[in-house]
Amino acid sequence: MSYKNVEHPQCPRCGHAAFHAESIPAAGKVWHKICFRCGLCKKMLEIPTLAEHEGDLYCKQCYTRKFGIRGVGFGIGAGALGMDAGERFGNTQSQLNKPNYPPMPNLPPPTS
Repeated sequence: MSYKNVEHPQCPRCGHAAFHAESIPAAGKVWHKICFRCGLCKKMLEIPTLAEHEGDLYCKQCYTRKFGIRGVGFGIGAGALGMDAGERFGNTQSQLNKPNYPPMPNLPPPTS
């Protein structure tokens, strides 16, 4: 009986052969179970919490921090919202909730 040399896919993280019993298919590649970790925080990943960028895997939180809109994932949410009126941007109380466009001609300006 002759044996054939079977090609096994290589794990993109470590470069070694990923045998069927120790592999996880994700993002179009086959990963070792031990290599199936976030590329930033090294946390073990699961398929629902997975995000891929340029061949590397990330957990959703690290992916958003690294590649998302600036400020997302760093405490921006209901607990981090402030109730200021925007004084640091030059807003004053008299300007709040008022239109910021010029009044129509031939109309009297709005009264407060």
